[in-house]
Amino acid sequence: MSDLSGRTMFMSGGSRGIGLAIALRAARDGANVALIAKTTEPHPKLEGTIYTAAEQIEEAGGKALPLPGDIRNEDQVLDAVQKTVDQFGGIDIVVNNASAIQIEGSETLPMKRYDLMQNINTRGTFLVSRACVPHLKNGTNPHVLTLSPPLNMKPHWFKNHLGYTLAKYGMSMCTLGMAAEYADDGIAFNSLWPRTIIATAAVQNLLGGDEAMARSRKPEILADAAHAVLVRDSRECTGNFFIDDEVLAEEGITDLSDYTYGNAGELQTDIFLDA
Repeated sequence: MSDLSGRTMFMSGGSRGIGLAIALRAARDGANVALIAKTTEPHPKLEGTIYTAAEQIEEAGGKALPLPGDIRNEDQVLDAVQKTVDQFGGIDIVVNNASAIQIEGSETLPMKRYDLMQNINTRGTFLVSRACVPHLKNGTNPHVLTLSPPLNMKPHWFKNHLGYTLAKYGMSMCTLGMAAEYADDGIAFNSLWPRTIIATAAVQNLLGGDEAMARSRKPEILADAAHAVLVRDSRECTGNFFIDDEVLAEEGITDLSDYTYGNAGELQTDIFLDA
């Protein structure tokens, strides 16, 4: 498949940042995009809501369905999935984008934050994926794409932020397990991760502010990489842990200068990737 025209994407999160960029790239093909997210009112530190995202999707050429909901709540997820099917006739693509982060050591990480990361990242990915699987079985070139890292087992990636690592690796293990579990159904399960940090609200507010933003790439690099994965044959492309620039290189795109956000010169390699 060369594009996502007429296909239906169900995404967790997506009010801003990477999720919104992926949704807008799909919308430019004429895709239907359903977003389940919590941000229904403007936030002083977070740009955009589920409704402003829907407006942008429509303006880009897609059809949008904003679905206020919390992916920690099974009933809300099941209801959102059913509303998507009722509106668009099925689900062809799932993007597990919603994620929580707190970089902190084991003794100082509040259990409330540990639970939040586990419930959104690992449990949310598992719940959204399994809720969509019955519809994906009847979908067109069905794909599940999760924004999570390759499973790098070096102790370095565990010792400073074990709680966050467990939550993100849980998402990746959903990819690993479900790719095998649903291979015979032709549903692709893949993960995608950025080579460098990405200019998002999380980087600005939690991971280094302006200095980190200057060493980042734009979310659009992940959007273009995601698009390249989602048009591949779902029976041939599954169980992979993709890195954004490697996906684009496979598509013949090696000049990444347009994706650079800042002007500090040296980009910062993202977490979980060895330099």
